[in-house]
Amino acid sequence: MGQMSSYSGKIIPIPTQLKEQCYFNSSQYNELYRYSIENSEKFWAEQALQHLSWQRDFRSVVEADFYQARFKWFEGGKLNVCFNCVDRHLETRKDKIAIIWEGNEPGEVRKISYAELYSQVCQMAELFRSLGIKKGDRIALYMPMVPELVIAMLASARIGAVHSVIFAGFSANAVRERLLDLKAALFITADEGLRGKKIIPLKSIADEALKDLPFVRNVLVHKRTGKDVPMLKGRDLFMQSELLKVSAGKKSACEEMDSEDPFFILYTSGSTGHPKGLMHTSAGYLLYATMTHKYVFDYRESDIYFCAADIGWITGHSYVVYGPLSNGATSVMFESVPNYPDAGRYWDVIERHKVNIFYTAPTAIRAVAKEGPRLPEKYDLRSLKILGSVGEPINEDAWNWYYRVVGGERCAIVDTWWQTETGGIMITTLPGAGVMKASSAGLPFFGIKPTIVDDEGVELSGPTKGNLCISSAWPGQARTVYGDHERFKEVYFNSYPGRYFTGDAARRDKDGYYWVPGRVDDVLNVSGHRLGTAELESAAASSGVVAEAAVTTVEHDIKGQGIIVFCIKNENFSDLQSASQLVREVIRSKIGSFATPDKVYFVPGLPKTRSGKIMRRILKAIAAGKKEGFGDISTLADSSVIGQILEALNKEGSAAVQG
Repeated sequence: MGQMSSYSGKIIPIPTQLKEQCYFNSSQYNELYRYSIENSEKFWAEQALQHLSWQRDFRSVVEADFYQARFKWFEGGKLNVCFNCVDRHLETRKDKIAIIWEGNEPGEVRKISYAELYSQVCQMAELFRSLGIKKGDRIALYMPMVPELVIAMLASARIGAVHSVIFAGFSANAVRERLLDLKAALFITADEGLRGKKIIPLKSIADEALKDLPFVRNVLVHKRTGKDVPMLKGRDLFMQSELLKVSAGKKSACEEMDSEDPFFILYTSGSTGHPKGLMHTSAGYLLYATMTHKYVFDYRESDIYFCAADIGWITGHSYVVYGPLSNGATSVMFESVPNYPDAGRYWDVIERHKVNIFYTAPTAIRAVAKEGPRLPEKYDLRSLKILGSVGEPINEDAWNWYYRVVGGERCAIVDTWWQTETGGIMITTLPGAGVMKASSAGLPFFGIKPTIVDDEGVELSGPTKGNLCISSAWPGQARTVYGDHERFKEVYFNSYPGRYFTGDAARRDKDGYYWVPGRVDDVLNVSGHRLGTAELESAAASSGVVAEAAVTTVEHDIKGQGIIVFCIKNENFSDLQSASQLVREVIRSKIGSFATPDKVYFVPGLPKTRSGKIMRRILKAIAAGKKEGFGDISTLADSSVIGQILEALNKEGSAAVQG
């Protein structure tokens, strides 16, 4: 993503040594991009046959109906995702390392070859089958970043089950909400999780989430720390003990899956408060993750690839697990945090494992950049050739620091814009395919046709700004919101009929480069986590001290966006300091620590239109320190409320602020 405040961006040519070895130069990119748009079906068919192993060829390439939000790719084709990520590499890569696991403590490392991965996945798949899990059943995974998470995902794919990974930072309420929607038959967790100095009591959180959910037949518990945890007889089983009951080395058949069979469901926040279960299918998703991993990161057979994302989010799915493993890559999996034991942790991992490609979020870049160049300069980072950025806009200062200090001005920076809904990277600067513009998302990936429209849906040409839509189908797109296709249509396809609406604002320059500064709807992006305002406001209101709440964000040096909550207090509550603390604690408990507000203000009223809609742009401006010039406020039911809010914030004690 890019930063709206700097449309031009500092222009930097691709380093010479990279330019000579990349898959595409500028003219090759332009030629293939044009071909992929003008001969779309032929292009995708060629890519599908080149990048995937099929058990049965597909009969047709695509059926796309943007008006009904119905898409089918590679119909008639049969394949298995696990086979593509594991089995097909055994002939030529069985001894190659598939996963390098970097544990919470520096030097805590496990290396798993493709042969070992195959054996462990087969064992896990047979365990699932012994528990009665079959094709189409849902498996929920609430696990730390350990290899067993990847093994369980691949085993689920092997038997045709549908997995749903729930981020291990979510609270019991958030986990329960997803389980109620998912109706998972099997739940997999761990005794505890480790993230830097923090210990996360996953099993106890899971137990709270699982109360009175009879559809969850079994809970598998991975022993990560060895902590003694309560086990419910007849339901809970220790993973390691159960795996010992399955013969090591036993082969496990891959379920033959239709191209459009459900593969996984991943929940993302929505503006209505209830999380959306985005459903991805087998062939299209895998093809898109495979292609984008290979070409965006200029991946080569000998490369060591390190994506620092958590698998609880789509980046971890596509670029820690499925894209890299489908390409037969060595993928570094990172359990810890970038500042543990100090802010040199990333650079230590890169030096020790001789990483060539590194992909992380601007939040992490800013967090370590504030320590200055001292730490990166202590490490040998000369193995790096590609540096990626994902999850939120990267400001130009952070981009330049990444390029200069980490990359030594010899690496390509690939900023990447995409979404849970898209399955893979949609806009980026392919290495070698053009100049880099600091903080710009770049150019569209092959087969992707971005369109900028105004609020009435009129397509805008040339250098412009507006609402970002996609007007061509692509294989990696989500197919529906699980159990609610009407919501899928409403959220993504009804705003601008005939197009997929991303929900993001965008600007395009004269060279066709895109800047994507963020959401135009009520979904916030905090440290790369998407959170619905309604979800946060509902949690604040449940505190018992808040009559009404409105959530907005302000720029944050580390997180990109910090959460600000404006509250109207209940009449029977007067201690604003303790009320503020309670609101923070309730949001933290209901959603997760990453959602903790930076500030909680108590104000006498909220700026609302005559129809009752809160004008968050005004609150956003106030949170940023603005005192006047709020633009058109003619639709406000009571414009005097702005002055009342400003006055309240100026009065000592009338607004409780927490850092």
